[in-house]
Amino acid sequence: MVASGARAVARCDELGVAPYSDAPDMLFRAYLTPAFAATQRAIAGWMQQAGMETRIDEAANLIGRYAGTGDGPPLIIGSHIDSVRDGGNYDGPLGVMLGIECVAALHAAGKRAPFPIEVYAFGDEEGSRFPASMLTSRAVAGTLDPADLEVGDRTGQSLDEALAPFELSTLTYAKAAHGPALAYLEAHIEQGPVLESEGLAVGVVTGIASQLRYELTVTGRAGHAGTTTMSLRSDALTAAAEMVLAAERIARDAASDVVATVGRLIAGPGAPNVIPGRVGFTLDVRSLDPTRRNAAAEAILAEFEAVAARRGTALATEQVNDFAASPCDPELIGLLSAAFGDQPQFSLPSGAGHDAMTMAALCPTAMLFIRCKGGVSHNPAEHVDPADVEIALQVMLGFIYALGDTQ
Repeated sequence: MVASGARAVARCDELGVAPYSDAPDMLFRAYLTPAFAATQRAIAGWMQQAGMETRIDEAANLIGRYAGTGDGPPLIIGSHIDSVRDGGNYDGPLGVMLGIECVAALHAAGKRAPFPIEVYAFGDEEGSRFPASMLTSRAVAGTLDPADLEVGDRTGQSLDEALAPFELSTLTYAKAAHGPALAYLEAHIEQGPVLESEGLAVGVVTGIASQLRYELTVTGRAGHAGTTTMSLRSDALTAAAEMVLAAERIARDAASDVVATVGRLIAGPGAPNVIPGRVGFTLDVRSLDPTRRNAAAEAILAEFEAVAARRGTALATEQVNDFAASPCDPELIGLLSAAFGDQPQFSLPSGAGHDAMTMAALCPTAMLFIRCKGGVSHNPAEHVDPADVEIALQVMLGFIYALGDTQ
């Protein structure tokens, strides 16, 4: 029989190609697309094979439930199944597969925890379709502002329209809110090089960095590339380019854990012989310390305004996300650490955002990081060793048993 860690990896690989991707030449699985629906069907089948009952909630999250010997609040194990454009196979889905493998191991042994276990496959952690991330876990945690649902994708399709094929609506989206939960556990690839540099397969996450995200639009004046002299131009793209470099400079000068990223930039009208008159771009600012994060973001936005004024362009700024730093629960960290047994102990923070940071509003949270080759993520070169995943699975099972002993 194939090892459970290897099976989790193999299933992630299976989901990396059509029909589980919206693009023929890369992995891109966006929320509420045909590829998303196909992925849910495949995962639901694996959940059922593991002994779970499955359903889809009002936010289009897939949930597998394994009854416990008691019927109190459940342990939730989860991660997301959407991806960035041209992403890797393991960012998100590996945590879902490990949740399934935990239940499969219990079911095969004829065991049940004192509490129910629910495995959540969240739908929209990356924000790769709509201009907001973690919509579905925020709905489950009960922290979603109804105004956040009034969004559209790049084609102009609204979230409500995208939900319709799933027979869902933004009018009932908030009903995905979960009742009391015992704890939330998420396993995820590290997306960084620390564990690899330490020669370790897994590590316990101490907390998740705070993050701010903005959508910005620079408006200049489109004109003929050959007849508009340089001194008379109001070029939105050159203004945006200077802003991008300013964000990089300010974050570097902070000489701390502050990071700033412009991950998307779209120039219009997009013709080679036309001066760009409009540019839209994103800004993402993060730090474990919200004070440092806020100070860096304020400095960056102030410099953006100065660049716009100096270059004769207009700047519109919209904040689309503000996620607070999310420390993991000390007692759960202790249980997770104890589950390592003879494995070397290592703890580290997360600079990346995860559904765990929103689920912290619902219940105590814990996270386990798994080593990834070269620290590469959000990239098709993303890779994990099945042996490392097997170690993660055993730690997760140890955590479940230890949590059961506290009940």
